[in-house]
Amino acid sequence: MKIFDEIKLDKDGSSEHLYIQLYKVLKALIMEGKLKKGDRLPPIRKLSELLKVNNVTIVTSYRMLEEEKLVYKKVGSGTYVALNFQNHENFFQEQKTPLIDQGHIQLEENAINFASATPSTDLFPVDDFKKVLNEVLDRDKGSAFGYQESQGYYPLRVAIKEYVATYKIVTEISNIQIISGAQQGIDIIAKGLLNHGDYVMIEGPSYRGAMAVFESRGAKIIDIPLEKDGLSLQDLEKKIIAYQPKFLYIMPNFQNPTGISYSLEKKKKILKIAEKYNLLIVEDDYLSDLNFCNDENITLKSLDHKDLVIYIKSFSKIFMPGLRLGFLIVPKLIYKEVLLAKHTTDISTSGLLQRALELYLKRGIWQQHIKYMSTQYMERFEVMVESLEKYMPQEVQYSLPTGGVNFWFKLPEPLSSKELYEIAVKQQIVFAPGHLFFLSSKEGSYFRLSTAAVTVSEIEYGIKKLSGLINELIRKQNHHSDQTNGYTPIL
Repeated sequence: MKIFDEIKLDKDGSSEHLYIQLYKVLKALIMEGKLKKGDRLPPIRKLSELLKVNNVTIVTSYRMLEEEKLVYKKVGSGTYVALNFQNHENFFQEQKTPLIDQGHIQLEENAINFASATPSTDLFPVDDFKKVLNEVLDRDKGSAFGYQESQGYYPLRVAIKEYVATYKIVTEISNIQIISGAQQGIDIIAKGLLNHGDYVMIEGPSYRGAMAVFESRGAKIIDIPLEKDGLSLQDLEKKIIAYQPKFLYIMPNFQNPTGISYSLEKKKKILKIAEKYNLLIVEDDYLSDLNFCNDENITLKSLDHKDLVIYIKSFSKIFMPGLRLGFLIVPKLIYKEVLLAKHTTDISTSGLLQRALELYLKRGIWQQHIKYMSTQYMERFEVMVESLEKYMPQEVQYSLPTGGVNFWFKLPEPLSSKELYEIAVKQQIVFAPGHLFFLSSKEGSYFRLSTAAVTVSEIEYGIKKLSGLINELIRKQNHHSDQTNGYTPIL
């Protein structure tokens, strides 16, 4: 169709990934009625050749459209438009609650936000960062805006080497790779190491953003159940033997979404298993800086004596998410692959931001900020614990994390967190239903509450309100069960 010949993607000037640009273009064509129900989208290879992009760009764009129910796949036939514009409009009008789209929950303006794991903007160190930015500009002038080497601004890598040493991580500057946030770190690791059809192992449940990246590379994902102190070692070893995965992706401290921290003993045993099978481990150090009472809050990388752990650390999560800054510590064995993947993704991370962060670390302002954030979130943590003990029904299972921002819950069977979400959102309370974090959507009774974006005053009110809604669901279920049990059919 001529319509696809006219698609133009900005490969140089846009900050948006190409797959997002393409997704938006195709979605607009469907919404405007230029692509109609039953129209076939071009085959992946043909469109990638036409637009001069890689196959992954097309696959990811099509998947995003499919998740919005705008297109559907026919095995062996292709991808087809699912809705006319008029039908699509009706579809959205019929929704009584915000849509959960690819793990992003759309919020009403005044909603109590237990869904987001990103800190509220009032906690970000704007004034401090403005000072270091101005100092960099005064010092470096226009060179601050130039490209850095793909590996990253050298003085920043020196500062990071000193920073991680405080966490007992020993590394060389040459093994540190600057990245534009943890998500990019996951992406370039996948790009550098995975081929279509390779196996990857993750925790079950796990971070949805990582799953999406691995799927976009055509990887087959195997999940390992989480126990109270970390991965099931028996399942881990059995599945390593069965699938021979390229790597294992885990978050050993304050895991997302469960808040679980692995015991020191389990961390050591996982490394022993990795050494036995020469298995790479991707350690996503999600929020270990926000440690309230975990004496075993140490990284796998600090215990890694065989150079098998790829360490991901983001400064964005508790700094300023929009800055997109972080780093990898990459084993020498795979460094060339990761560096090439970074270069082909965006050449290099913002030079201005790297220089500013280097000053921020060098002056010790980062550690001051961590202390401030820990104090703020410790207060939220304490109020959350008190509110749960006061209001949450006893039938709901949960365990308390020792740091971070996430709390993980299990409703009594057969209650559904999706149903609870639909009710709660009408009361201006949002959270993350558990199915977002599993490979299979069957795990319907779990949900995550995060203290990241809520204020102290919102926590007690929100937990009281949510607990009341859960109590009402339990009451209705018990009433239904009583009615069902009261009659015996005569056959």
